[in-house]
Amino acid sequence: MTERTDKFAITLAQLNPTVGDVEGNAAKARAARTRAAADGADLVVFPELFLAGYPPEDLVLKPAFQAACRAAVEALARETADGGPAMLIGTPWVEEGKLYNACALLDGGRIASLRFKANLPNYGVFDEKRVFTRGPVSGPMTVKGVRVGVPICEDIWLDESEDYENIVECLAETGAEILVVPNGSPYARDKNDVRLSVAVARVTESGLPLIYLNEVGGQDELVFDGASFVLNADLSVAAQLPAFAEDITTLRWTRGDDGWRCSGPVTPVPEGDNADYEACVLGLRDYVHKNGFPGVLLGISGGIDSALCAAIAVDALGSEQVRGVMLPYRFTAQASLDDAAKLASHLGIRYEGLPIAKAVEGFEAILSDLFAGLPRDVTEENLQARTRGTLLMAISNKTGAMLVTTGNKSEMSVGYATLYGDMNGGFNPIKDIYKTEVFRLAALRNTWKPEAALGPSGEVIPPDIISRPPSAELREDQTDQDSLPPYDVLDAILERLIEREEPLATIVAAGFDRETVARIDRLVNLAEYKRRQAAPGVKVTSRNFGRDRRYPITNRFRDFGKPPAEPDQTLIAGRGSVQAFDG
Repeated sequence: MTERTDKFAITLAQLNPTVGDVEGNAAKARAARTRAAADGADLVVFPELFLAGYPPEDLVLKPAFQAACRAAVEALARETADGGPAMLIGTPWVEEGKLYNACALLDGGRIASLRFKANLPNYGVFDEKRVFTRGPVSGPMTVKGVRVGVPICEDIWLDESEDYENIVECLAETGAEILVVPNGSPYARDKNDVRLSVAVARVTESGLPLIYLNEVGGQDELVFDGASFVLNADLSVAAQLPAFAEDITTLRWTRGDDGWRCSGPVTPVPEGDNADYEACVLGLRDYVHKNGFPGVLLGISGGIDSALCAAIAVDALGSEQVRGVMLPYRFTAQASLDDAAKLASHLGIRYEGLPIAKAVEGFEAILSDLFAGLPRDVTEENLQARTRGTLLMAISNKTGAMLVTTGNKSEMSVGYATLYGDMNGGFNPIKDIYKTEVFRLAALRNTWKPEAALGPSGEVIPPDIISRPPSAELREDQTDQDSLPPYDVLDAILERLIEREEPLATIVAAGFDRETVARIDRLVNLAEYKRRQAAPGVKVTSRNFGRDRRYPITNRFRDFGKPPAEPDQTLIAGRGSVQAFDG
């Protein structure tokens, strides 16, 4: 029987796994365990599904992948026979033909214990019910004489209901002393406050200290921000790990009359626009590095969107891995040419200009007979944009550099996203950033840069780009104000339509012009097919046009701005149930 101990050291490995790189993720785990051993730790903890990378999506259904994860767990388990720290590591696990989201405790050369995630999220970006089996409610694990409860991510997020088990209550009732929660929690603005409130609720209910360990890194459109933290049982913050960076921290716990407690470093975490910017940088960096691109390429227009994307790219990758190309046409203003050159100079990137007049005129010549007698319209304007996209993709194909797309959320929402490769290429770091925030982030970057950013300090985006009115950017030979309201109005309407999904009547009642709201709603609906073709990009809001907003392209429904009708409950004669049969 293991003797009672009053000292316990836990190493938190807030690391950046790569989905599918089982060997690489296992190597990261070994290195963290070596670090933990040097710190005298008893246990080293890793985030949710760490060996597989999170989220593995349908990759986790492949038997070969399941076998690779199992083999990696077994190899790591054997290595714990050296008497060093135990490991608590997330992995897919197949048992009796069922696939689980699991945490394995590796200690003494064996797989000492397994715990399966019981509450599977199936909303927003999560789709776990389709691939995993719901695990049973289980008690704590014993690690070096300490009873450790291991609720996995969603197991602490929602209160008990018909669909959700109260895992924490069960763990407290069965003798858990410390709660360790491995997470794969994606970044969203103000998410830290939400996580903290959830953790406070679980600590309050259980009276137990809680470790909230989150992964860090970019995975396709998701960014995991880390920002792991620890709460003592009295709700004091015992430790706060940094956001958007890997971190390995060993915390030394002491058992007193009131249970276990510890104290560790408390690192401030960024919020608001600062956090959004860091998420964009990390998302682009990991997309490029994890997919093996040698660098990136983007069109530089002299406008705010491409300027911000260029700054993000340099901060993510370094100036030597970023290439900018100006593709002027006869409508391109000299101010745009000057500002684009200044931007490239400030950022220190490779930069060249490729006039596109011959290419555009060539397309027009090919189409001249077909379009004879028809007036010039948006068709010819879009030829400019598509010419630019074609040339940028050609350079990308030839050099291997990934093309960064530069369409902001405001313009992509309403279908105004064609200029300078907005819809072409591999990845868009500002896909989920509204235009008003684009301007804020550009101004912010001139006064601050993230600690891990690789770009220069100081003013990197020419002030003229930030101060220039945005109305001339979408179509170089006309303003967009004839078809779109000012961006502060547009963004306010879009936020209500997209993030909150408010009825048009509610938006109008909030003070917005009825005709404008109806026009924007119509544009959003019409642009669904365009958004389906867009490159992936960083997700920073609670909702976006990515995986968690699925509207049909063919869709006849329209909200005409009338107050929704109240349901008539008197018409319901009966409801189905398992107890009754209406024959």
